[in-house]
Amino acid sequence: MSAPASRRVLLAGATGLVGRELLRGLLADDTVAAVHALVRRPPGVQHPRLTVHTVDFAALPPLPTLDEAYLALGTTIKAAGSEAAFRAVDFDANLAAACAAQVAGARRIGLVSAMGADARSRIFYSRVKGELEEALAGLGFEGLVIARPSLLVGDRAALGQPERRGEKIGEQVGRWLKPLVPANYRPITAAQVAGALLRAVPTARGQQVLLSGQMQAS
Repeated sequence: MSAPASRRVLLAGATGLVGRELLRGLLADDTVAAVHALVRRPPGVQHPRLTVHTVDFAALPPLPTLDEAYLALGTTIKAAGSEAAFRAVDFDANLAAACAAQVAGARRIGLVSAMGADARSRIFYSRVKGELEEALAGLGFEGLVIARPSLLVGDRAALGQPERRGEKIGEQVGRWLKPLVPANYRPITAAQVAGALLRAVPTARGQQVLLSGQMQAS
């Protein structure tokens, strides 16, 4: 007999490339009783176990009781328009969701970060990603799983996002040179990143970092 549905889950960023895959996986999991999606715009998905909360991440309301959370909020400096606007999404909004989830009882959390995340990096993008990882580690969750994908590939057009030329080129080059490229540097699909987090977070203890090679092999 399958386990009864009991997990109450928060997902921040359900409309993004990885977030969409996380949402699909959570709703297909019979052990998940409820998914609460925090979004800036509705995801266009309806499901009896899904509750969508359209929120201002700078002023989150109290959340329902939770067991675990997934953070998949992200943008680019180009799309955000400035470094400050980028940080407001990739750092501030993710951290706010994590803190709210913890107050609501979440004991485990998964984060979509990026390869090269380092709080001491000279590269702004990598530094913000690393600072978020450190901030989450300081919150004291029972389990923290950090996914650091390399070049993310997926159907951005289906999400209404512009195609990223660099991703297309990287995907093609990675396909041609795959035997020569170390596993952690090969392009990875959003579904692979989501799948790795969905497998690791529910039983996580301590901090675990998942690199692209691990996520593609699992």
